[in-house]
Amino acid sequence: MIGSMAPRAILLDALGTLVELEPPAPALRALLRERHGVEVSDEQVGRALRAEMGHYRDNCVSAADASSLAALRERCVAILAERLGPAAQGVDRPGLLATLLDSLRFRPYAEVPGALERWRAAGLRLVVASNWDISLHDVLERTALRRLLDGVATSAEAGASKPAPQVFEAALALAGVGPGDALHVGDSLDADVAGARAAGIEAVWLNRSGEAVPGGVRAIATLDQLRP
Repeated sequence: MIGSMAPRAILLDALGTLVELEPPAPALRALLRERHGVEVSDEQVGRALRAEMGHYRDNCVSAADASSLAALRERCVAILAERLGPAAQGVDRPGLLATLLDSLRFRPYAEVPGALERWRAAGLRLVVASNWDISLHDVLERTALRRLLDGVATSAEAGASKPAPQVFEAALALAGVGPGDALHVGDSLDADVAGARAAGIEAVWLNRSGEAVPGGVRAIATLDQLRP
């Protein structure tokens, strides 16, 4: 357990830390069949989703408002349609986009709501610092986590992705604390641990998969193990 810190705020990554994405390929394949009469293989769906998600990861920082988010989603669904092949070419793009979005289902990790509630009861400020577009606000509302948080800083709104300092700085501002009064928790050694440390914030690696822990890195397996 982590016991040597006495932070006033905890900054938290989102995907892989607070929420997980349910496997989207089975849902997308089923929805394509049910809604559009399109039959595609597991391989086709997997290839198409990998391409679409890769483009999203590289460009989500650009989606800072409703219009730029819509533009990003239009590019993503065009990539999806192309990679799905001829079977999907007759599907109208708005319909295909709705199907894609409905296949992306996020859920909190089991321990997350309880951990957030305990930390709030202890008087800690809780702010998300995540590489995500502005739709993260909606995701946190739908997963009932937003009410447990004091703020949400996304890379899109900050104008740069972790490990760059802008997201951390935005999260600190929302928390109302300086770097020395915060602790950041995330599942990426590069984006979260190295990024937070470069911003002057103590970091803890959330190592859910049980990988080898590098020297000098503080690690936990679940948020329940964090006792600030």
